[in-house]
Amino acid sequence: MKKKMLVIGAVAAGTSAASKARRVDPELEIKVFAEGENISYGACGLPYFISGMIQTKEKLLVRSIEDFARQGIEVRNRCQAVEIDPAERRVLLRDLVHNQTFEERYDKLVVATGARPLELDCRNKDLPGIFTLRTVADGVAIREFLDREKPAHGLIVGAGYIGLEMAESLSQLGLPLTLAERQPQVAPNMDTDMAAKIQEHLEQHGVRVLVDTDIIGFEGRERVQRAFTRNSSFPVDFVLISIGVRPNTQLASDAGVKLGVANAIKVNSRMETNLEGVYAAGDCATAHHRVTGKNVYIPMGTTANKQGRVAGENAAGGSEIFRGVLGTGIARVFDLEISRTGLTEQECMPAGLDFYSHSVECRTAAIPQLAGPIWL
Repeated sequence: MKKKMLVIGAVAAGTSAASKARRVDPELEIKVFAEGENISYGACGLPYFISGMIQTKEKLLVRSIEDFARQGIEVRNRCQAVEIDPAERRVLLRDLVHNQTFEERYDKLVVATGARPLELDCRNKDLPGIFTLRTVADGVAIREFLDREKPAHGLIVGAGYIGLEMAESLSQLGLPLTLAERQPQVAPNMDTDMAAKIQEHLEQHGVRVLVDTDIIGFEGRERVQRAFTRNSSFPVDFVLISIGVRPNTQLASDAGVKLGVANAIKVNSRMETNLEGVYAAGDCATAHHRVTGKNVYIPMGTTANKQGRVAGENAAGGSEIFRGVLGTGIARVFDLEISRTGLTEQECMPAGLDFYSHSVECRTAAIPQLAGPIWL
C-alpha cells in the first residue's frame, strides 16, 4: 500500500517539506492543507508590497496549487486542521468553504502551523484602523485601507524587524509616523550601539521615535483616532501592531506533542517530535542554537525553509539533520542596512560567556552608488 504524508501548513516550512519529500520519494502520496487562501508566499516582502515597491500581491506568491499538482502534491487551501489522533494516525479537518469535516489518515505527519501576531493588551485594541501584519491578506487589507482612508497620523507599536521595515514603507507613502517601543531601545535584539545608530537614522528620515513607551489604549468612534501612553496621548488614524509572534501549537499540544521554549514544539535535529511519525518545522518549532547549545525560539523565514526540508526528507525515509541557528537577521531601514548573527552583548552576559565587542561601519557593495552603509 502506498505510504501517505500529510502536511499541515503551506507557507515556508510546509511547502518546503512537501517538495523535499517528493524529491526523496517519487511514489509517496503527499497532501498539504492550508487554513488560509494564499500558499507558498514570501512574507518578508509584505512591507514592500504595502509601499508599492512590489506592485501586486501575485508577485509575493512563490508557487501555486497548480505548480504543486504538477509535482504530484495535492494542496488544499481553506482547510483547517481540527484534531490530530496520533494513535489512529488520522487528522480531522474542516473545509472552510463548504463547512464540512473530513478525515485523512497518515503514515507521516509534518506540523508546520506557523505563528500568529502577539496582541497588544490594551483597551479598544480592535478598533477599525488597527492592524497586524503576518499574511498576504493582512498586507492587502492594510494597502486597501491606506488607499481608501488616506490616514494622516500613523503609529507603529514595536520596533523589531517588521516595525523598522514598515517605518520605511509608510514613510515612503508620505504618512507622518510615530514608532513606539516599550524597551529602552529600538531593535531590541541588536546591541545598544547599533540600536542608537538605527534610531538616529529613523529620526533623520522624519520618524518620531518613542522608547520606554507603553501604548495602554486607543480611542475612537468609527475608527481609531487617538493613542494613549502612561502619561500622554496623541492623534492616530492608522496603527500597526508589531510586537512579536506566538507559535501556533494548540493543535499539536492537544494531541500530546511536547512543547518547549516559548511554547513552541520541541523537536530534535531530525525535526521529530516526541510522537512517532510526527515532525514539526518552521515558526511553530524550536531550534538548536549553535553558540549556546540551548533550544531557542527564533522564528525566521530562512530557518523555516531549512527545517521544512529536513522534516520532509526524514518523513519520506531519508536521513538529514538540521544543524541549528545562529540568530542571524538582516533588515533595511531606509538606506541603512542592519544585520546581526550569533549573540549580542546582552545575550552573552546571562549565558556566562566571555566576549569582546567591536563595531564596524562599512558599505554593502564595492560600488558606492549601489550601496548604503551597513552597521555590523
